[in-house]
Amino acid sequence: MIYLLKVLVDLNTVLLKIGRQLAWISIGLMVVIILIQVFFRYGLNSALSWPDEAARFLMLWMTGFIAPSAYRWGGFISIEMLFRLLPSRITKILVLILLMISMMVLVVGLNFGLKHVESGWLFYSSSLKLPLHLIGMEVTKMKLAWMYMSLPVGLTLMTLVNIELIIKNLILLLNPKFEFPADPDEPKTEKN
Repeated sequence: MIYLLKVLVDLNTVLLKIGRQLAWISIGLMVVIILIQVFFRYGLNSALSWPDEAARFLMLWMTGFIAPSAYRWGGFISIEMLFRLLPSRITKILVLILLMISMMVLVVGLNFGLKHVESGWLFYSSSLKLPLHLIGMEVTKMKLAWMYMSLPVGLTLMTLVNIELIIKNLILLLNPKFEFPADPDEPKTEKN
């Protein structure tokens, strides 16, 4: 089980590092696109049609890329008051149950996300176009599936993180003194 955990931790570390890089690039582009829209709308009194949808596209991808890292590092809101009142072993069992429930939710969400992407191939964006004219082809509207794909990508990464957390909690349940190596990328906070 420890070998499986090591492989999964290494895989998640690489995938989440790439995801965080793509997330900050997405948010940077989103800010630039919004500033372009503000300039054209209020500076030139001529709003563009594409920036709103492009910013929404980037926001969805940014969320899909960064949410798994936040999940791995415990960055989601949680109520820990009950855990502080319960004995350590019962807390570990309760956390394991909650992680199993999370796994079910992630799998159902992933299934819905994949179906949504499948239907997205039928529809085009109202304003985003692929500039294929730059390579001598016809300009084509972007399929909405490219936007919807952020959901299954994010949920797949979160599922991998959830499996890692389940294995870690199983190990801690069997050996409470086991110490996992620290994640070098995790931001240092007061609780770390």
